[in-house]
Amino acid sequence: MKRLALTIFLTSLLVVALTGCDEKEMKDSRSENVPKESSNENVLKDARDGKSYKTVKIGEQVWMAENLNYKTENSYCYKDDEANCVKYGRLYGWDVAKSACPAGWHLPSMSEFYALIGAVGGDDVAGKKLKSTSGGLDNGNGDDVFGFSALPAGIRKSDGDYYDGEGDVVRFWSSSEGDGGEAWFMQLDYDGDGAYLFSYVRNWGYSVRCLKD
Repeated sequence: MKRLALTIFLTSLLVVALTGCDEKEMKDSRSENVPKESSNENVLKDARDGKSYKTVKIGEQVWMAENLNYKTENSYCYKDDEANCVKYGRLYGWDVAKSACPAGWHLPSMSEFYALIGAVGGDDVAGKKLKSTSGGLDNGNGDDVFGFSALPAGIRKSDGDYYDGEGDVVRFWSSSEGDGGEAWFMQLDYDGDGAYLFSYVRNWGYSVRCLKD
């Protein structure tokens, strides 16, 4: 009887041990399948106004995955509609854009935009890879495979409150200066798959994507 009782006791211990291993493996498996978006590591909270932004790592860079919506002087909502700031973020003049990013983040340089474009496959396809899957006119959307989610926020021109390009174009300021009082930006068009770098006057209003220091 003592030998039988000992055998039953040892068998019970083995079952408990094996069950514990199975539960641990199941928990590990479940944790591996949790979407990255649920992690707080992929969210930037701006201490200045409490707004939160999704972030994404592309290549060796960590980008905001939404346009900046921090209110400053010389920043605007498309067509002066606050709902568009919520949807698209704000449009900034270049002088303001240079210092608009929160602590630990910065306005990317032209070379950093080149690195982003290279990381997603080159300028011929970067627009397709970086554009959101909705919002573009005539289905001019991207596949957003990297999670950059660029929406066609449009632009603000310098001659008064004239806005243009919603659904058609987005321009992101860089920190790099051009010639003759101009500054560089990256442009994504919703009638093409490319990404392009141009320079133009600084007082037009474009979107801002901050890059982690």
